Amino acid sequence: MRTPARLDAVRPVVGLGRAACVLLGAAAVVDVLAITAGVRNRMLLAEGLDDGFLAVDAETWDRADMLYRSAGMLQGLTILVTAVVFLVWLRRVRLNAEAFDPRAHSMRPGWAIGAWFVPFGNVWLPYRVTSDIWTASAPADTPGGRSAAPRGLLKAWWALLVGAEILSRYAAGFYGKAKTGGDMVRGLDMVAVCDGLEIVAAVLAILVVRRLTEMQTRRAATGTFPVERPPLRAH
Repeated sequence: MRTPARLDAVRPVVGLGRAACVLLGAAAVVDVLAITAGVRNRMLLAEGLDDGFLAVDAETWDRADMLYRSAGMLQGLTILVTAVVFLVWLRRVRLNAEAFDPRAHSMRPGWAIGAWFVPFGNVWLPYRVTSDIWTASAPADTPGGRSAAPRGLLKAWWALLVGAEILSRYAAGFYGKAKTGGDMVRGLDMVAVCDGLEIVAAVLAILVVRRLTEMQTRRAATGTFPVERPPLRAH
């Protein structure tokens, strides 16, 4: 016989969810600033190209390049802070999801954070953890069962996040190794496209956070939950 979980085992996630959304929005704004600085650099380079030769005023370029690098540093700082808050929120919703339905999870709660730091595995494992949380948090009356809860938003977010990260690393490497003005222009174009993808990924992440937070808030209001912990499936 299952023992009902105490309601105080489910912790509120609204505050953390709002903080994560605000920071994701800030990260998107910083990406816009980085795109703006990159476009300025691209215009200077494109205007200075003449039959393959680059002629750009050194002082003007130094100022523009410093602004671009500063935007990149701000991006890195914003991403770091956002990632910390997002992971704290994800850990919280994972623990709540354990109370909602311990059978929905194929990985232990610690993987809510650890999965992001597994080389190569972080391309898939964090999505797996989040998908299990989604199942456990879905309304009990979901047609076809909670495992059938629509995941279009979740899948779109994850696909875009992974794609943007892979392309971003390639674009940054290409720009860093550029030898000619033409290569620098192409590198800046690629970086700008990646920043644009990251903006869309941030917007989708906000929607994911809001959706999961709302789902858990509604589940917490329904009363008691199973707490039996069956053996984890092998993976």
